[in-house]
Amino acid sequence: MTIAPELTTLVQLDVDGELVAVCEPSRLSSGRGVAVLLPDGRQAAVFMDRTGHVYAIDNTDPFTGASVLSRGLLGSAEGRPFVASPLLKQRFDLETGRCLDDDGVAVRTYAAR
Repeated sequence: MTIAPELTTLVQLDVDGELVAVCEPSRLSSGRGVAVLLPDGRQAAVFMDRTGHVYAIDNTDPFTGASVLSRGLLGSAEGRPFVASPLLKQRFDLETGRCLDDDGVAVRTYAAR
């Protein structure tokens, strides 16, 4: 008797048109981020909201240069999900990457599957 291996669906990010598997969904907890290393050496911050929707943005805080956005607090403003940097508390829209506190600043977003 052969036992089929259990298939695990991995969270994937679209990085420059290529799907990159970054983690198992079980590594994500509602309201908490996970930092992942991308093939080119950059880091992404991956989040799952309470509904199970996954978001991914660049992990580097553009105000400090520190790779800390995965440690930020999730929230919403006017129905838009955001993460607040744990350092200076600027909020970044998880869908667009736009800083909600400074219109001239944004972080990269990645489509997550």
